[in-house]
Amino acid sequence: MKKETIDEQTLESRRCFLFRSTMGLGGIALSTLLAQEASASSALAESPLAPKLPHLPAKAKACIFLLMDGGASHIDTFDPKPKLRELHMKEFVKERTKFVSNMESGKRYYVASPFNFIRAKNGMEICEHFSHVAGCVDDICFYRGGQADSVNHPTALYHLNTGNMFGTEPAVGAWATYGLGTMNQNLPAFVVLPDVIYPQGGAPNWSNGFLPPHFQGTPLRATGAPILDLEPQPGVTKETQRRNLDFLGALNRQHQQRHRNRLELAGRIEAYELAFRMQTEIPGIVEIERESVATKQLYGIGEKETDAFGRRCLLARRLVEKGVRFVQVYSSGWDSHDDIATAHRNRMRAVDKPIAGLLKDLKRTGLLESTLVIWAGEFGRSPDNGVRGGLVYGRDHNPKGMTMWFAGGDVKPGIVGATDEIGGAAVEVVHPLRDIHVTMLRLLGLDDDRLRYLHNGRQMQLSQFGGQVIKGICSESRQG
Repeated sequence: MKKETIDEQTLESRRCFLFRSTMGLGGIALSTLLAQEASASSALAESPLAPKLPHLPAKAKACIFLLMDGGASHIDTFDPKPKLRELHMKEFVKERTKFVSNMESGKRYYVASPFNFIRAKNGMEICEHFSHVAGCVDDICFYRGGQADSVNHPTALYHLNTGNMFGTEPAVGAWATYGLGTMNQNLPAFVVLPDVIYPQGGAPNWSNGFLPPHFQGTPLRATGAPILDLEPQPGVTKETQRRNLDFLGALNRQHQQRHRNRLELAGRIEAYELAFRMQTEIPGIVEIERESVATKQLYGIGEKETDAFGRRCLLARRLVEKGVRFVQVYSSGWDSHDDIATAHRNRMRAVDKPIAGLLKDLKRTGLLESTLVIWAGEFGRSPDNGVRGGLVYGRDHNPKGMTMWFAGGDVKPGIVGATDEIGGAAVEVVHPLRDIHVTMLRLLGLDDDRLRYLHNGRQMQLSQFGGQVIKGICSESRQG
């Protein structure tokens, strides 16, 4: 009886020891986890966009993405198809695929380009209305093998910008700033320069998606003041504004302490601080009238056709020069279902001189080596008259054949890929958009497989599930 009592006491002591030990170890682990979380939250709140080293060596430190909203025709710009002159107005029968537009009706005919093509100094043929860009071909790699996955503008734009057709994920500019941070804490890391009309799908084209809100794009207005309320209200001094902001910040941080997992709160707090800092930095950047007459003429500023886009291109250069990591510049109006001769001619004339001016200016100032420039639309256009009849010809959407080009950084000039003889589909060095995104990141020194973010229990990346660098676009030393 006595022995049983001793055993029960011993057993109880052991239970007590294990319970107390577990509680102690659990407390240590919990305190360590909380300290790590607090440290991470503090670091994010203090400097979420601090400059970071790239994964891999790269010359390009920033990117200017020129997006031709509506789908520029590769056949009528940088991928001429003489075969279409033989087939002009012969009946065209299109294969019924998922890419056939719901709007299509009536007979379709092959349509030759209404434009002449000029031979650039490297022998490449370029549309006559891109005569200024033709003088910059020694710095450009034209990629003709790209293919998209959507025939509709909003989903195609989302796919080009975010890698996802539903517009719910981070834009490529958000991924770039997530991976590299920014070099000027007084300016947004990712700036968008839209046309007067926003692209189809709107702001999700430059969203931060599931990334913290610090990485979303900041659009500047196309007309008037680029940013509203940039100046303090009359009678409000900088000192008063600073005191008010400090008080607001203290209240916000108290609120944030009770909601540590709400990253958008940190983003909002930082947005107030960034807005205050921008009041000092932005005015000197957006006032492009300070530029020399020669520089403004280079971009076509002051000329009716080129003034608007020229101003956005010059502003993009000034932003990159001041340390902004990613700038996207939009040109709308490329959806030429009717009268492509007039519509595309006007669009090309509006962007040709500004784009060439941008490339020349970047090269003149030494910034081209550290700036990746990309030109693209959400898809190409068809070799036939599209969805309309009559004597004025346009072209339909064509995701299976498109041209985009790259310049600057580690880009290897030349031509990569090809479409078939009528421009209907890519047939050489064919790659989907995810590989184009992987290549874009690689040119900025980022490895898509390493640039990941944990969301809903899954490691997310721009390419969705991996991709490969397109050989021939990057210089040989940067292919891997």
